[in-house]
Amino acid sequence: MTRAQVPAFLRRALRIARTEIAALTALLVIAAGVMTFVELADDMTEADGQAFDEAVLSALRPHAAPSDAWGPWWLEEAAADLTSLGGIAVLGLFATAVIVFLILQRKRLSALLLVVGLAGGVALSEGLKAIFERDRPPSVYQAVDTINASFPSGHALLSAVFYLSIGVMLTRAFPRRHMKAYVLGIAILLTLLVGLTRVYLGAHWATDVLAGWSVGAAWAMALWLVAYAVERRQIVHHAPLQDEPSPGTPA
Repeated sequence: MTRAQVPAFLRRALRIARTEIAALTALLVIAAGVMTFVELADDMTEADGQAFDEAVLSALRPHAAPSDAWGPWWLEEAAADLTSLGGIAVLGLFATAVIVFLILQRKRLSALLLVVGLAGGVALSEGLKAIFERDRPPSVYQAVDTINASFPSGHALLSAVFYLSIGVMLTRAFPRRHMKAYVLGIAILLTLLVGLTRVYLGAHWATDVLAGWSVGAAWAMALWLVAYAVERRQIVHHAPLQDEPSPGTPA
């Protein structure tokens, strides 16, 4: 490369970096999520990890009673309401409404990926629970009913998949950065609230929720990368995007 070619090369590298920054960020989230989950799964059986979980649970429920949690009397009822935002029934209802809307808008690729995302999230949650078979916190701490193994938290995992996927989809509808930040912020807030309520209600250990967030975020970003790759490939081949009506399609 000659000295005269260096500025052109740098401009091209900068342009590629700007256009691919989203993909690189998604790859980093996936890598961080997988590594965090592996670390949590390893710490779960060690004394340090167990001590951390027990310390968090004892701080939130110091008297080992479902009705005697930390904070004002109304906080537990609010947590019970908010935790349902990560339940299968609520997410299934929300997902059905969103999927039908996407199909009506001819956003078939987004609708398909959302279906795959939630189905894959359920499979990941149940599969990992079956592998690790971790016991839930003692029943004297639990303020809500639980039905299966503890690690990872299914509510945290599925809420991360659903709300983050919807948040990323919606950012494409808003050109302004502050609107994109607002939408993503709401998606992250809902994901965090669901996970935190699972620990507060004694339904999960803290590491269960951290693991659920890690797997859910990684899975959501993997699905986004698939959509991104399909879109780029269609642009290169001058094909109509599957998330937009084909040319000549009646309105």
